[in-house]
Amino acid sequence: GIPTFVVSPGNFETREAWAEMLLENVNYFEPDLTVLAGFMRVLPANFVRALSPNLINTHPSLLPLFPGAHAVRDALAAGATETGVTIHIVDEGVDTGPMLAQERLAVLADETEHELHERIKVIERKLLVKVVRDFAENRLQLDTAK
Repeated sequence: GIPTFVVSPGNFETREAWAEMLLENVNYFEPDLTVLAGFMRVLPANFVRALSPNLINTHPSLLPLFPGAHAVRDALAAGATETGVTIHIVDEGVDTGPMLAQERLAVLADETEHELHERIKVIERKLLVKVVRDFAENRLQLDTAK
């Protein structure tokens, strides 16, 4: 079994208190890599600095295009003909860290946000597995990512 834990933000008076407890729980396991996938929260700078550069995130666009929480909706609203997935190192900005991998995906005519997001998630999962495997097999150096 893979050990897990839950640190619910609603149980804390401040975002900083929640992030401090989250970091304490993460550090307990001494991870070589921490992955945010579908996390959808901006972490305080001290949390990011404590785990950097071995803190990575998945994002449903070809960054730097369409950063933030509504990337799929934003791509459709902009009339994008392609989008994709980015795996990147988390820095103190929002979806601004060094990119590790990207994969493109054509936007289909009349595709809904939900339909596009579901297709993106399929690619996102495969790309994340590849990046984590590359890291585990020492084929990816996070401190030198561009």
